[in-house]
Amino acid sequence: MPKKANVAVILSGCGVFDGAEIHESVLTLLALARAGAKVTCAAPDITQRHVINHTTGEELEDEDRNVLEEAARISRGEIEHLGQIKLNQFDAIIFVGGFGVAKNLSSLAFDGIDYDIDPIINSLIQDAHQQSKALGFVCIAPVLAAAALGSKKVRLTIGNDADTAAILEHKGAQHVNCAVDEIVIDSTHRVVTTPAYMLAENILQAEAGINKLVTAVLELA
Repeated sequence: MPKKANVAVILSGCGVFDGAEIHESVLTLLALARAGAKVTCAAPDITQRHVINHTTGEELEDEDRNVLEEAARISRGEIEHLGQIKLNQFDAIIFVGGFGVAKNLSSLAFDGIDYDIDPIINSLIQDAHQQSKALGFVCIAPVLAAAALGSKKVRLTIGNDADTAAILEHKGAQHVNCAVDEIVIDSTHRVVTTPAYMLAENILQAEAGINKLVTAVLELA
């Protein structure tokens, strides 16, 4: 790991049901801060596919929100347009989970096994892999790795949900069942994954895996 690693944290909005999972986002940022990493948050400048009332779970059909603007709530306003970040400035990239990954960064929530991912996300992951950058994927975010790197048989985890694992394996990825407080490291492809709230029943369980993921990503950086 460089003396002070530069890490991009990719968000997909703000809120578990239509954006980035806030606990996972904060835990990732906290672990990186404790490790002394320099962090840049980034998100795509696109419209959310859904806006959800987080108290009722109902869709707000007449309300539009922007993924970049919503993600800025988590990063306290300090955020970059994903399409404008320069990959050569970073040693590692971490993708936080939440339904925003399945709705905004990919079409998983709508298309299931036939999902695709945002072209900018796809290019970012493939370019980072080609440049041997360390990559971390939290919670449901490994679906992005499966789509972008499945042809390389990347090893990853979303926990132990058989249906979701089968979708990722359909893309060519190798799924590994994993406990909530553990991680899967693909050293060949420099990819680290952890289940977080795919399995976590509380914030402490999510923290345990995320801390390990951040440590492993920084060691690979």
